[in-house]
Amino acid sequence: MSLSGKAAIAGIGATEFSKESGRSELQLAAEACLAAITDAGLKPSDVDGLVTFASDANSEIAVQRELGVPGLRFFSRVDYGGGAACGTVAHAAMAVATGQADVVVCYRAFNERSGHRFGQANVSARVDSTGLEFSWHLPYGFATPAAWVAMQARRYMHEYGATSEDFGRVAVAMRKHASTNPRAWFYERPITLEEHQASRWIVDPLHLLDCCQESDGGVAFVVTSAERARDLPQPPAVISGAAQGTGQDQMMMFSYYSGDLASLPAMGNVGDTLWRQSGLTAGDVQTAILYDHFTPFVLIQLEELGFCKRGEARDFIKDGGIELGGHLPLNPHGGQLGEAYIHGMNGIAEGVRQVRGASVNQVPDVRNVLVTAGTGVPTSGLVLSGSS
Repeated sequence: MSLSGKAAIAGIGATEFSKESGRSELQLAAEACLAAITDAGLKPSDVDGLVTFASDANSEIAVQRELGVPGLRFFSRVDYGGGAACGTVAHAAMAVATGQADVVVCYRAFNERSGHRFGQANVSARVDSTGLEFSWHLPYGFATPAAWVAMQARRYMHEYGATSEDFGRVAVAMRKHASTNPRAWFYERPITLEEHQASRWIVDPLHLLDCCQESDGGVAFVVTSAERARDLPQPPAVISGAAQGTGQDQMMMFSYYSGDLASLPAMGNVGDTLWRQSGLTAGDVQTAILYDHFTPFVLIQLEELGFCKRGEARDFIKDGGIELGGHLPLNPHGGQLGEAYIHGMNGIAEGVRQVRGASVNQVPDVRNVLVTAGTGVPTSGLVLSGSS
């Protein structure tokens, strides 16, 4: 039995992306969900499933009440921070494919800039197994995502000769794409490589412009059967592959103690599953939406997913290789570095727009889009395809 081709994303919705939304996270979630349901040409009474992140503050029953959904037959939460993004769609697709639900809405909403800021140190103790992992690091000041990623970035540089300028090329490309996207926070504000290099240090080797934004906002999707989606108003984004994955001895951002520190095995695992499910290869993808919370992990993802060999990503991205018109345009919406940081959900929305042919930065002749979720943690991914 295969999930491939059984379900599709039929609707997308989002709030504006800001630094201070001025309203509750529940309202943001409800707004995004209602927009996605409307985009799909459906009504809240059609919805019978909800999926979100384990870290989302908005319970499924609260969102149900706000939307006026009569009742749920399926609800689920996916853990591991940004690694959950594509996993929400995977859970929804499995529910639809197995008859657990007919119409499932996936959502994520937060005031991540004006409220709880993920990029800052948080030394509160968690009395669980994840808290035990963190207890080996937090007492010594090793307490922020930038610091955790910097460890792997420095090792990657040592192993393969990558430089800060290579990381900067990712940031420049994302800001270039955002500069022509009116929804992006950095609309009309591109940067140069020189500006990247001059931006202040956060944690060596990461500059400020290697780090994604902090944003307020919400994003949601409607997932239903591929057959039903074809009868709805929007061109469906068929889910050709949906996967979750971890690596050996996986930890939450601290997988430093076995294997290759210059790699992301969880993403490699996800990629293998996606290619097997979809029957596609990296060469069949016209554009990719790679989770860009920190620029070094974009390079490593390109290698893990088979777009280039180990250590070759720095050459792959040179000379505009990941820009619009390049051999693999990445994040045409500007990504989390340029559009907004909504835990990767806005990237899934861009993948759907690319399949529909409706992006403001549309890549020509898109048939298949690869989308990934957060890296350094247990993660997930999708292959979205046009309807044949």
